[in-house]
Amino acid sequence: MKIEKYAFGRMTVSGSTFTSDVVIFPERIRSPWWREEGHLLQLKDIEDILEYRPEALVIGTGYYGQMRVDPEVIEKLRDLNIDYYIQDSRKGMDIYNSLDTERKVGAFHLTC
Repeated sequence: MKIEKYAFGRMTVSGSTFTSDVVIFPERIRSPWWREEGHLLQLKDIEDILEYRPEALVIGTGYYGQMRVDPEVIEKLRDLNIDYYIQDSRKGMDIYNSLDTERKVGAFHLTC
């Protein structure tokens, strides 16, 4: 899947436009993607991603980068040897599109 466009609150992935946060798996997209605490990404928010065991995970922290990532998430990704990238969603889109692996996942906060 390819992210074709991103603007504040809107992302187009493989021809479909989303206005709620998204998780992009190789074979499906989950939207809306809700976190227990909206601007804090915790382990319980990415259980299905961890179960999938991607080679790489791109975390888009929002247009202005306001979503924080709990240090436990980073520790778990390291323990599982999952490459991870944490950037504002604009930069995250570019990273996601540039990754040359079939087993990548993107988790994007679309607003702030």
